[in-house]
Amino acid sequence: MYWIAPVVFVLLLLFSAIRVLNEYERGVIFTLGRYTGTKGPGIIVVVPIVQRMVRMDLRTIVLDVPTQDVISRDNVSVKVNAVIYFRVVDAAKAVIQVASPFEATSQLAQTTLRSVLGQHELDEMLARRDKLNLDIQRILDQATDVWGIKVANVEIKHVDLDETMIRAMAKGAEAERTRRAKVIHAEGEKQAAAMLVEAARTLAADPRAMQLRYLQTLADIAGDRSSTIVFPLPIDLIGPLLERARE
Repeated sequence: MYWIAPVVFVLLLLFSAIRVLNEYERGVIFTLGRYTGTKGPGIIVVVPIVQRMVRMDLRTIVLDVPTQDVISRDNVSVKVNAVIYFRVVDAAKAVIQVASPFEATSQLAQTTLRSVLGQHELDEMLARRDKLNLDIQRILDQATDVWGIKVANVEIKHVDLDETMIRAMAKGAEAERTRRAKVIHAEGEKQAAAMLVEAARTLAADPRAMQLRYLQTLADIAGDRSSTIVFPLPIDLIGPLLERARE
């Protein structure tokens, strides 16, 4: 029965040499410490003791960037957080070129977020968020390319302001609304004055038009419920009557 132990040992070696990789996994193989290839998915054989395999997940990783304190170009302090979508496209680079690819990407995303947003004013952070997302994504993608990582998308989630800045912005918005209302009112007064001047010129061109307007005004006042109406009689209206009486 002395042969049982060697047989069991050989079977254990064979079983340990067989690895199964899922469709989204790759195995980076090192033979005596040197990189000798990337295998998978499916069943692969790793020679025990001589070879070592490092699994790498190729699925998209969703990374939540912690809230960062950012000072904008116009010296406004804000708190910004973001989310990054990235995945490993070269398993060998992700293992060989960087010790911890996910942690390295997270740290790089934090510094890039502060650097990019610090070059813009607060209004741009709030109004041009899509452009800022593209700028951050492009910078991260270029920096992580040597690690075999592809940054697919970056989304700024929140831009939080302190209470003092929120109150200041509310006052500014109220002042802007008041200014616009005054401008609109002034424009209306200007247009009304221009139309009145034009109407006066039209009435002055023909005395009969003035008389008709006067009579129309009398008709409008007569429709009121006032018991007594005192209305001045313009000389232009009775002038033609006086001339006819003289004749």
